[in-house]
Amino acid sequence: MRIKDINKEDKLLLSVDDISKNLSISTESARVTANRYLKHGILFRIKRNSYITADKFNTSKENDFFRIANFIQTPSYISLLSALSYYNISTQQLQGIVESVALKRSKSFKVRTREFRYYLVKKGFYCGFLLADIFFIASAEKAFADIIYLSSLSKYDCDFDAIDFSKINKTGVGRFLENTNKKTLGYWESLCSRYNL
Repeated sequence: MRIKDINKEDKLLLSVDDISKNLSISTESARVTANRYLKHGILFRIKRNSYITADKFNTSKENDFFRIANFIQTPSYISLLSALSYYNISTQQLQGIVESVALKRSKSFKVRTREFRYYLVKKGFYCGFLLADIFFIASAEKAFADIIYLSSLSKYDCDFDAIDFSKINKTGVGRFLENTNKKTLGYWESLCSRYNL
């Protein structure tokens, strides 16, 4: 059985039903096949009933991993340093890590060489993102506001010296932070003073 037969439709992620259809086998046989391929490293599990071929995972680009991050925990959007790096605003690199903001829970998922980190924010602060290509990502200002919010609560660590503040709209960041809390606003004011924003 050829590996390319698993993914005839060239989809990024596969379900047991996809495997069943592409290999013309029963759902039960497809489930057994998926488990066998997992053991042999031919398939990687993304989450329950969602897989990616090893070849596709190993050749995936940043946009693909952002899309996978959106899929693992829904709702969520790419943010924090992952977003600032995407916009070329931060030189602080997170090798093999994709960061997202979510509504359900703070959690980290490891899929082979990639780690998908999710940071919980309150419902009223879950905003400021857009659909870029095939994934949801925070605007530059919201990604930075998320960093400030989580850092002020000691839930995130950022090297602010690595950020190009000339590419961030201070007013836009301030608008997102208006309805947070005194601690976050104080943290923002100290950053503005420190970096002459």
